[in-house]
Amino acid sequence: MNAKQLMLRRLTLVALALALIGTVVYVSLRTGPLAPIQVTTSRPTEGTLNPTIFGIGTVEARRSWMVGPTIAGRVLSVKVDVGDVVKTGQVLAEMDPVDLDQRLAAQDAALARAGSAQTSARAQVQDATARQSLANTNTQRNQDLARQSFISQGALDARLQEQASADAALQAAQANLTGAGQDSTRLKAERAGLVQQRNNVRLLAPADGVVTSRDAEAGSTVVAGQSVLRLMDPASLWVKLRVDQGRSAGLTTGLKGRIVLRSQPQTALPGQVARIELLADSVTEERLAQVAFAQTPSGASVGEMAEVTLQLPSTTPALLVPNAAIQHQQGQTGVWRLSGDQPEFAPVTLGVQSLEGQVQVLQGLTKNDRVVINSEKALKVGARVKVVNALAPTGVKP
Repeated sequence: MNAKQLMLRRLTLVALALALIGTVVYVSLRTGPLAPIQVTTSRPTEGTLNPTIFGIGTVEARRSWMVGPTIAGRVLSVKVDVGDVVKTGQVLAEMDPVDLDQRLAAQDAALARAGSAQTSARAQVQDATARQSLANTNTQRNQDLARQSFISQGALDARLQEQASADAALQAAQANLTGAGQDSTRLKAERAGLVQQRNNVRLLAPADGVVTSRDAEAGSTVVAGQSVLRLMDPASLWVKLRVDQGRSAGLTTGLKGRIVLRSQPQTALPGQVARIELLADSVTEERLAQVAFAQTPSGASVGEMAEVTLQLPSTTPALLVPNAAIQHQQGQTGVWRLSGDQPEFAPVTLGVQSLEGQVQVLQGLTKNDRVVINSEKALKVGARVKVVNALAPTGVKP
């Protein structure tokens, strides 16, 4: 190979190397790590929002009852089952009275005896009253005779002693009558207590409702306060709503909204906030509210999940941007906007946002700004960007 051919070969290799380097640089600048970041942009629009509050809750009964005995005992019978409709005062179950009937019979006998004792005491009072009257008469007669010196002083003293004994006997008889009356009153109170205990073994419905749980069967032993049956008022259903504390601004009683039951996802039921709990859940950082149905739904079950959307009043006109444009940089909330062809971070003051993905911008933007909505990777000041209509499916949010 001569020198000319060697030189030509070297030039060819150099040309190929330069072409390869150029290709690599071109690819790097177009599609590699040095390529401009593809972004989609939009200008803020002016308008109003219809903000809403969204939360998840469970269907509960506002009025429910646990029916059980006031003392420990054994269940004698249960007369209703789950799903039965009951009326106020209806017998739901009975407890074993054990010895209450025998104790009532003993109290009746004791009351009869107390009545006899009262009759005897009255007779004693009548007898003592008669003796006292006679003693008073004899004393007055003997006092007259003593003043005329017809009887001695000793005879008068004997009569005075008889009168004192008659007075004491009357007082004792009256005390016995009072004691007999007190015994009778005590026995009547004890009997009334036994009657109340006897009535309490019959478990009655406290109000109209539906049986939701049967917690004990005949033969079971339950303690005082333990439920045998549970009732609820089906007309008092509402939703116990949980709302993120950070998104609960504007939550007040009277707000109207829509309730979607998990069992009826295609039906939105009207409702209204009936009560807001004063205590929030500090663990889940949620506020609690009770949302009542405008009309009790058919087929709803207690414990069922429900989605609640509460409608807040419309906002005043302001600039709106998509929620996807909001970013956080160094503790500040803002958006990336294009200054010429360079992105810059603009801190903004936000207002309310809607469930449709729009958020109010109160300060920091004008309606002529170009705001970055999405980018294929994180932006930084001075980065090269390329505005496109849509990102490729593999693009990521800034």
